[in-house]
Amino acid sequence: MTEGADIEREDSLTRVEAFSDGVLAIIITIMVLELKTPVSEGLAALWPLWPIFVAYVLSYAYVAIYWVNHHRLLSHARVVTSGLLWANMLLLFTLSLIPFSTAYLGEHHFSREATLLYLLTMLAPALAYVLLQGRIAATGAQTSASRRYHKASHRKGLAAAFVYAFGLPLTYVSPWLGVGCAALVAVFWMLPWSGLDRLFLDRHPPA
Repeated sequence: MTEGADIEREDSLTRVEAFSDGVLAIIITIMVLELKTPVSEGLAALWPLWPIFVAYVLSYAYVAIYWVNHHRLLSHARVVTSGLLWANMLLLFTLSLIPFSTAYLGEHHFSREATLLYLLTMLAPALAYVLLQGRIAATGAQTSASRRYHKASHRKGLAAAFVYAFGLPLTYVSPWLGVGCAALVAVFWMLPWSGLDRLFLDRHPPA
């Protein structure tokens, strides 16, 4: 095996992104199929479905966040290595568990056990994303802008994972505290730019 056998062509990044986009689209499709319409007519029949709908909205936001961040992250990649491929597959695997935990959370009306499972399902892709970013940071673009992006995003990702982990013991106090931690991370990532983001940047960025 030659030295370059572990590295594929640069245009393989397009295939990685296209495959990942397809998986994320399927994940969203599976989640929306869990929104069963009631047999009875009237708004009163829709009200009991609010836990399922709230769980769907929260999980949809998460999948959207991962799609946006995954797209930005791959823009800093330059080659496709085995490490990148398997880290990406691990991320997609953890994300594929979201429809199950989302349905469980909604159907069991945000019970303690359902919330714990949901937070664990959120924590897993957060850690997998940190791993993927590490592979791309090591083999991707080495410009000052890329290093600055990786450093800020890596710190932010670890902070999000900490919030998920912190939500686990809070769930034993109240499941809504755990759900609140999950919602906080969603808001945290969806803001385009805020004072919170500045906490993860160096005061003196590299030249």
